[in-house]
Amino acid sequence: MKHVHYMDQEPEKIDADGAKGVVIRHVLTEKDGAPNFNLRVLTIEAGGQTPDHSHPWEHEFFVLKGKGVCVTGDREAEAGEGDVILVPQDVRHCFRASTEMEVI
Repeated sequence: MKHVHYMDQEPEKIDADGAKGVVIRHVLTEKDGAPNFNLRVLTIEAGGQTPDHSHPWEHEFFVLKGKGVCVTGDREAEAGEGDVILVPQDVRHCFRASTEMEVI
């Protein structure tokens, strides 16, 4: 069993093209015994953005705090605390934060 507070995980700056003011904390990964699951927490500073990208698996997000916009394909939706977002596989997506955001 692994039991930690997510803020105790080392933050890593995301340097991918288009990323601005984003750090990621890898909370549960394959090295923790979760070969089919990756739990990470993104912290996006106000005015920051995650990279616009896609991948061959779906992505589930839960907004812990803050507000911004989630861009999925050609759609934009306001995203705030408590919102859940499903991005289908192979669809481009990113977050743009209007206030500091934390997103699982």
